[in-house]
Amino acid sequence: MISLLHIENIAVIDQADIAFHEGFNVLTGETGAGKSIVIDALGAVMGERTSRDLIRTGAKSARVSAVFRNLPALDWFEAHGMFPDENGEVLVERVIQGDGKNICRMNGQPLLVTQLRELGIHLLNIHGQHDGQKLLDEEYHLSYLDGFGGTQARLAAFAHGYERLKEVRRELEALQMDEGEKARRMDTLTYQMEELERAELRLEEEEELTARRDVLRNAERLTGAVDRAYLALTGDDDGAGAVSLLMEAEGQLTQGGRYSRELKDLAERAAQLRCDGDDLAEQVRDLRDKLEFYPGELDEIEERLDVLYRLKKKYGGTVQEMLEYLERCKDDLEAIQFSGDRVKTLEQEQEKALQYAREQGELLSTDRRRAAQELAARIQEELTQLDMPNVRFEVAFAPKDGADGMDATGMDTVRFLMSANVGEALKPIQKTASGGELSRIMLALKNVLAEVEEVTTLIFDEVDAGVSGRAAGKVAQKLFQVSQSKQVLCVTHLPQLAAMGDIHFSVEKGERDGRTYTRVERLERTQRLEEIARLSGGTVTTTMLEGAAELLDGAERYKIERSDKCGRK
Repeated sequence: MISLLHIENIAVIDQADIAFHEGFNVLTGETGAGKSIVIDALGAVMGERTSRDLIRTGAKSARVSAVFRNLPALDWFEAHGMFPDENGEVLVERVIQGDGKNICRMNGQPLLVTQLRELGIHLLNIHGQHDGQKLLDEEYHLSYLDGFGGTQARLAAFAHGYERLKEVRRELEALQMDEGEKARRMDTLTYQMEELERAELRLEEEEELTARRDVLRNAERLTGAVDRAYLALTGDDDGAGAVSLLMEAEGQLTQGGRYSRELKDLAERAAQLRCDGDDLAEQVRDLRDKLEFYPGELDEIEERLDVLYRLKKKYGGTVQEMLEYLERCKDDLEAIQFSGDRVKTLEQEQEKALQYAREQGELLSTDRRRAAQELAARIQEELTQLDMPNVRFEVAFAPKDGADGMDATGMDTVRFLMSANVGEALKPIQKTASGGELSRIMLALKNVLAEVEEVTTLIFDEVDAGVSGRAAGKVAQKLFQVSQSKQVLCVTHLPQLAAMGDIHFSVEKGERDGRTYTRVERLERTQRLEEIARLSGGTVTTTMLEGAAELLDGAERYKIERSDKCGRK
C-alpha cells in the first residue's frame, strides 16, 4: 500500500504531503481545485508518460515521491536486484526536469523510466473515466478475461506454437517458387559466386594495396630520402658516416678510459650509440630494398583496387562483407537445388506446427470458457450488490476470422454482452449500457479482477460519473467492501462516497502572494460534515449539515454491520 505521497512543483501544487492509510481513502474538492493533479502525480510515480508542462510555472523541475509498505514479494525486486529496506518500505522518486529529462530512483538507486513503469504496474492500479471507454472497446475484452482467468501460461504455450507455425510458413513461401523463377535465381547466384571467387578475395588485401600504392606514388622522394639517410649513417669513399665516426669516438674514449673512470663511462655510452647506429643503418637499408619496384607495378595495383571498388559497390562495403555475401550465395544456391526435399520436410513440419497450435488453442479456449462462466457469475453478483439486480451479463465467444481460425491471441473472439432490463435480449455493452450503468459495470469488473491481481492499492478517479441516488450509495458500499482487502483511493464528487471513506482529504485552491496554489488537508468530523454538505447542495445550511451527519452516521452503521457479518463468517 502507499503510505505517503509527496508532491512538489506540479501544476498549481507548490508542495503537498498526503499520508494515506489502509482502507478507504477519499479525496474531494471543487472542480479545478487540483484533484486530477494528485492522480497525475500518482501516475508519474508509476512511470506513466508525463510532460514538462506539469512543472509549476517558474520552477526548474517537479518532484513526486511515494512510500510503499506491506508489499508482497514481487518478482520485479529479484529480477532487478533492488529490494525494500530493512523496514520493508520502498521509496520511489521521480524528478521531471525542464528539458524533459527524468531522474527516477527506488530507495536511492537509479532507475530507467521503463523500469519504473514495470514496477508501477505492481504498486498501483489507477481506474479512471477513460477505462469506461476501454470497456466499450471489444479489443480489450479478451485481455480482461485472460487477466481474470489467469490463462497467461496457456496463452504463452499457444503463442510459442503459433510463432513456430509462422516461421515454417515464411520459409516455405521463400522456397515455393515456379521453375522459371528458380532457374533465374540459380543463374544469378551462380554468376555472383563466380565473380566473387574469380576475384580471389583476401582479408586486409585492400589495406596492403592502398599502403603500397602510396609508397609507389612517392617512390622517387622516398628513395632519395632513404639513400641520403643511409649515406649519412655509413659514409662512402669521400667521407666517413655517422656510424664510423661513432666507432672512432668509441676507440679514443676506450683508450683514455684506461686512465679515467669518467672516460670509461663515456666510452660505454659511445659503444651503445654505435650499436644503435648500426641497427638504424640496417633498418634503413632494409627499407631501401622494399622501395624497389618493377615497371607496371603501380598500374597493376590501381587495376586491382578498381576491381575491389566495383565489387564492393555490388556486394558489400568491405572485403569481409563480400566474403560473407559469397557464403550466403552458396547457402541460397544449395537451398534452391535441394528445395524440393526441404519443401517436403517443411510441409511436414507445418502440419505438425498447425496441429500443435490448434491443440494449444483449444486448450486455451477451454480455459477461457471456464473462466468466462465464473467471470459472468462474479460480475452478476457484483452488479446485484450495485443495485442492478435485473442486469444480465454474459461473455460471448466466436471463432477467429482469417487463416486457420487463429491469430497471436488464440482462436477466440470475445465480447461482453448485457441486458439492462428484464425481457430484453443480450446486446454488446456499447449498445446497451448508459453512463451510470457503464460506471458500475466497470467497477464490478475492476473489483473482480483485483481479486486475482497482486497489486495492493486501487485508485478510482471519478468513476461515479452518471451515478446518483440509491445507486451512489451502493457504489459507496462496494468500494468500502473492496477496501477490506485492498487499499482504496477514490476521487469523487458524490456525498455518499465521501461519507463512506475511512479517511477524508479535501483538495482546495487558493491564492497567496499573487500565485495560485492548491493544498491537501485531512478532514476531521466537523470539517467532513461541511464538505459533505457542500457536495450535497453547494450551499452549507443547517439542513444540509443534518443530512451530512445522517450520511456519515449511516456509513458508520454499515461498516459496523459489515464487520459483524464478516466476523460471524
